[in-house]
Amino acid sequence: MREICFDTETTGFDPETGDRLVEIGAVELVNHLPTGNIFHEYINPERDVPEEVVKVHGLTNEFLADKPTFAQIAQKWVDFIGDDGIFVAHNAQFDMKFINYELKKLGYEVYEWDRVVDTLAIAKNEFPGARNNLDALCRRFNIDNSARTFHGALLDAQLLAEVYLQLLGGDEPSIKFVQGDNTHKNYDKIKTAKVEIKERHFILSAQEEEIHRAFMEKNLKNALWLQDEVKVENA
Repeated sequence: MREICFDTETTGFDPETGDRLVEIGAVELVNHLPTGNIFHEYINPERDVPEEVVKVHGLTNEFLADKPTFAQIAQKWVDFIGDDGIFVAHNAQFDMKFINYELKKLGYEVYEWDRVVDTLAIAKNEFPGARNNLDALCRRFNIDNSARTFHGALLDAQLLAEVYLQLLGGDEPSIKFVQGDNTHKNYDKIKTAKVEIKERHFILSAQEEEIHRAFMEKNLKNALWLQDEVKVENA
């Protein structure tokens, strides 16, 4: 299974009103493992970047002036994604809206929602009522985001890949999607190997059992398991 954790930076919130992409960063995962294959491009939006937006991602008009337009990198992006890539994004509707707008404008096929995993939706299901932005999730999972002084598409995509794996269960991920949840509609594409967990049995010596019993009797009042033992002995 091939997944693309990606992020975008833009000039604003809505491509329909003239906002454009200024950066795309993406990290490839195969079977939930990073391959080292990345995509990263700064993009000339062919318009001014508002000053308040520059404060968010730090990408100025001067910096972007000599960068390629989306039209110049579109085929490179399409080739990187391929026909099998599943998109993973945080607040995916925002990023996909910009990507699909640019692709449609150039005559490319747009990407369908059944190829998209929204980590924000997963996080909201996992931690209802909690803050679930990328910084908050990095703190929750002890992921180092100290380099994130500005929003940057590639760095955010790399952090997102780590967050995503933690949302799936850490080192041994397993999908926790619930039937009826629209986090990812194409469930058949998301399959992970199940790890068999065997029961472990520990045999205590008579001395260890006696030490444990003495500790319980001293520190716990009316411990249920001690009462059950008395019932068995008196039966």
